[in-house]
Amino acid sequence: MVNHHLNRRLLMAGMGALALIPQIARAQDYIDLSWSDLVPEGQPALPPALQSLIDHDQAPMNTQQPRSTGVRNEWNGQIVRLPGFIVPIEYSGTGVTAFILVPFVGACVHVPPPPANQLVFVTTERPYQSEGLFEPVSVTGMFGVSSMSTELAEIGYALSADLITPYQA
Repeated sequence: MVNHHLNRRLLMAGMGALALIPQIARAQDYIDLSWSDLVPEGQPALPPALQSLIDHDQAPMNTQQPRSTGVRNEWNGQIVRLPGFIVPIEYSGTGVTAFILVPFVGACVHVPPPPANQLVFVTTERPYQSEGLFEPVSVTGMFGVSSMSTELAEIGYALSADLITPYQA
């Protein structure tokens, strides 16, 4: 009788452990990046020009973009997750399918864009129903260095999004 209960407990414990495997595997499916990870070592994440007040009466915002100090390629081809804010570029219906992921609210729109190594061009096959420019999101997908230019800014990275979710700390 004791062995029967012991085997049943062992079976239940094993089933409980198996239920955790997808969560453990999912937790290891991507690399969590922060914006400072995208800047070469020893360089500030935000240049001094963006750390002070912005004069909105100056030249257009995109002409005020500070020079990039370079990019990092350690995560080329890796699945990463990066939080940020959406600056929409393309829509499909009411959802955004291409956007610039920026590290702070208003970047590229209300203030000069950050350097190229602080901007990520994101594309997604499934349109994301964005709540607007002030909604923080987390984007998970294939990451890489990709120099590109838009009318808003020069961009240093690209991310093909598999998952876009509202940001949760």
